[in-house]
Parts: sequence; structure tokens; C-alpha cells
Amino acid sequence: MSESPCLAAPVVEFWFEFGSNYSYPSVMRIEAAAARHGVTVAWRPFMLGPIFRELGMDNSPFVLQKEKGAYMWQDIARECRKYGLPWTRPSHFPRLGVLPLRIAIQGAGMPWMEAFCQRVMQLNFVHDQDINSPEPLAAILTDLGLPAAALLARAGSEEVKARLREQTAEARARGVFGAPTFFVGEEMFWGNDRLDDALAWAAAQGVGG
Repeated sequence: MSESPCLAAPVVEFWFEFGSNYSYPSVMRIEAAAARHGVTVAWRPFMLGPIFRELGMDNSPFVLQKEKGAYMWQDIARECRKYGLPWTRPSHFPRLGVLPLRIAIQGAGMPWMEAFCQRVMQLNFVHDQDINSPEPLAAILTDLGLPAAALLARAGSEEVKARLREQTAEARARGVFGAPTFFVGEEMFWGNDRLDDALAWAAAQGVGG
């Protein structure tokens, strides 16, 4: 009797940005939550800045609209308490995070992706420190046992820069307007509060999606 072919688990695409406050709780919990649903995560780092500019904004809407920003700071603190995550309101928001995005682009599909992204998010939203300089990122990479010098060097290459620009263009073409955003096929879910919905939707599609 022949064995059944091994079918792939359903996939949720996770589009995120290191300067995005609501991406923080999603980065910290998505892999564990996905495992409970039997879903695989495809990490998709991208740049929010170019998308905001195309939408006519020169900054985060949480900065441009005072009332929305005031609400957000209360809400994200509640969300972090809900999930048992440490939280410190960053002294600078949004923080530029292009360099860690270029490193994360290299980590797509690699076993260190989750740990690296979590460390960068903690640097920003727990320790209130710069995330766009080589020194703190090198410390994270070294602590994870990764070749920090090589990954940082590649982050400055035209190949990696182009990959990040292309991924950002893909996000825009698919209708992404904020982070985090999740896709299950062409079905889009926006916001940390829709993570569980996205995972449930992916699981409901069945093995192989």
C-alpha cells in the first residue's frame, strides 16, 4: 500500500514593519499562534514610508492625527497587557528601521527569522533604543550565533536593497496600506487584532490551502 503524499500546511503571509507599533505584538506571538492552527508563516518585511507617501501622508497617521495617536498609545498598552508582553512607549515614533528590514529580507525562510525580528521589536518597543544602526543589530545577530558582519555587509548591497524595494512595491500593488497585514491567498486581514482571524481562515482552507 503506497503512502499518501506529504501535503503542505496552509500559509499566512505576514507583512510587517519594525517601526510599526501594532506589528510588535504580532511579531511576538504569530509563530506560536500559527503552530496551534497548523499554519505556516511566510514573513514579508516591507517599508511603510513609501506606501504612506503614495497615499498622500508624509508621516504615520498616528502622528498626523492627534486624536488617533492618543487613542493608539492607550490601545497598544492594553494589547500588550492582554498578551503579557512588556511595553515601553518609544521616545521617538515612528523609528526608522530600514537596516533591520534589509537583514530580515535575507532571513526569509530561515530558522532565525522569528528570533531576529522579535529582538529588533524588543529593542524598539521595550528598550526604547535605536534600531537602524549597525552596532545594536550586530549585537543581536552575534547573540543569535549568526555571521553579523556578512549579513550587515549584504544589507548594504544593491541586490538586497532592490529586493526590499520590490517587496514594498508588491505590498502596495496588493492593497496594503498599513502594518501588520496578513494574506491568506488573496484574502487580506489588517491589524494585530485580525491575526487570529487570519490564522483561523487559513486553517479552514484545509491542508495545502
